[in-house]
Amino acid sequence: MTAGSMIRRITETTSTNDDARRPEYRHGDIVWAERQTAGRGQRGHSWTSAEGENLTFSLVLEPRFLPVGEQFLLSEAVALALTDTFADFGIDTRIKWTNDIYVGDRKLVGILIEHSYTGPTLGRSVAGIGINVNQRVFDPALPNPVSMALAAGRTFDREEVLERFRTHCAARYALLERGDADTLQRDYRARMYRLGTPHPYRLPDGSLFTAAIEGVRPSGELLLRHADGTLRAYLFREVEFVIDRPVR
Repeated sequence: MTAGSMIRRITETTSTNDDARRPEYRHGDIVWAERQTAGRGQRGHSWTSAEGENLTFSLVLEPRFLPVGEQFLLSEAVALALTDTFADFGIDTRIKWTNDIYVGDRKLVGILIEHSYTGPTLGRSVAGIGINVNQRVFDPALPNPVSMALAAGRTFDREEVLERFRTHCAARYALLERGDADTLQRDYRARMYRLGTPHPYRLPDGSLFTAAIEGVRPSGELLLRHADGTLRAYLFREVEFVIDRPVR
């Protein structure tokens, strides 16, 4: 990301996000662990990964210029950098709001970004990222996993994947620094999973409805066009995608 930024590779930790909070890590540094004993995902889920086959790492960012109300733009930059990375390897991906990366209806990447604040702006952000790279056999309890290897039919050099991501993340972060929110918003919308087509969604009370994604606000709310024509905005945890488990 920046001159002098480092990658620290370790065998085991509880969570790379916890490690990356330590003060010795600065903007652009990465903590990469082969094994996490308490990896975290979105919605309070855990993140598991086969040792030696995938990438589980955390990237330290210090976007002190970014207002708290626009923090979702940082999520957009990270997610877009991942889709840029996979495109380099011939894998077409989509961003499932808020932060998962999908191939078709299967999950390739999970992202968990945790922030600290300095008054009205962000202070330090840690982007925890889990990429299924070379794993081909998954726990049957996982609903819809996929890997780069399964998507492309070959194995990958994990260090090369990580370096490609660093390059693309630096470019997307530069857009953020320049204040080019329009490009980030446009590209994020264009790569959204299920954009423009009706699909089922679930509310917290369990009720289902059908709607089509129209986009996302800079503040992060998902915009859904309901079957009756109304456009409604949903915050994280206010709506859930309904995705059929693929036949194995």
